[in-house]
Amino acid sequence: MVNKNRLIDEFIRLVQIDSESGNERAICDFLKEKLSSLGLDVVEDCSAAFTKHSAGNLIATYTGSIADAPTIYFTSHMDTVAPGKKVKPSILGDYIVTDGTTILGSDDKAGIAAIVEGIRLLRELNIPHGNLQFVFTVGEESGLVGARHLDKSLMEAEYGFAFDAGGQVGEIITSAPAQVKIEAEIHGKAAHAGSSPEAGISAIQVASQAISKMKLGRIDAETTANIGMFQGGIATNVVPEYVKIFAEARSRDEKKLVHQVEEMVMAFELTAKQMGAKAEVETKSLYPGYFFTEEDLVVQKAIAGVKKVGRTPHLGVSGGGSDANVLAGYGIPTVNLSIGYENIHTTNERMSIPELVKAAELVVALVEESAH
Repeated sequence: MVNKNRLIDEFIRLVQIDSESGNERAICDFLKEKLSSLGLDVVEDCSAAFTKHSAGNLIATYTGSIADAPTIYFTSHMDTVAPGKKVKPSILGDYIVTDGTTILGSDDKAGIAAIVEGIRLLRELNIPHGNLQFVFTVGEESGLVGARHLDKSLMEAEYGFAFDAGGQVGEIITSAPAQVKIEAEIHGKAAHAGSSPEAGISAIQVASQAISKMKLGRIDAETTANIGMFQGGIATNVVPEYVKIFAEARSRDEKKLVHQVEEMVMAFELTAKQMGAKAEVETKSLYPGYFFTEEDLVVQKAIAGVKKVGRTPHLGVSGGGSDANVLAGYGIPTVNLSIGYENIHTTNERMSIPELVKAAELVVALVEESAH
């Protein structure tokens, strides 16, 4: 059913379009023309005004032939991580690889290629379907900023599927964590480190004492926390009066996430007070978590679609976020589906051709299963 050579050519063309996060203009324009030529109504939203990326999100609508079928959607993101410029792909056996100087960009251009091939097949085979929407976002790799600023008024879908997870086709991510960003500024007191260290209050020491009191890393099966960056200090002979700490916490359980964040904030504030310093801590929710079970329609349809393409469904959970988190948070049930890419975000990244073909088949199967 899938035109393998056409799909490979499409994927190779896509990964050669530079689109590091923030610079999605070229691929956005390419997809606008591509989707319009396939008969879809394509709209670019105004999210760029908020994200400051070079392009907005694309929402493409394909009018269906089954009036009473639910409207569903598919999503993939247009951006990639660095180094993602001047990608030189080649075929090595059953894989598409790079020359080792850049990433490949299968995260998430494999998803885009599979979806585009699925659209072509629906047209060529005259497969009956309800209304379909296809959402191609910017800035997924920059904290899901495109999805977070998506023009929700353009969305009509009742549920949908993100094509943006590693692992073999057949894996269904039914749960993913929410994430909270934590930024703490510690204000101590400067002094000469050699002649009068007693007169100073080291902001770095205060921060280290606070962090030593925190539970970090793997908290439990659903919760993690991490101190990611330190910024502060000016010289070895000066007791540092200022340091800024960047941290995060994630959990698939909202109550656990709230508790973890509260403990981290309290550690900074109480330790600073005890040591004569001051702590200013800000927290920000980056995206919500989602949780679905086999009782939910979106999971049932995903399972049926996977079976239809000859794979065994596997329900799993994720420790990271994706655009599925944000879209599900908008009240549109969404699960993330594995599409077979490997070693993403590294120069050893590769894309399995058989998995890419199977992902395209899955697009069609999900459309067919959702039409009745």
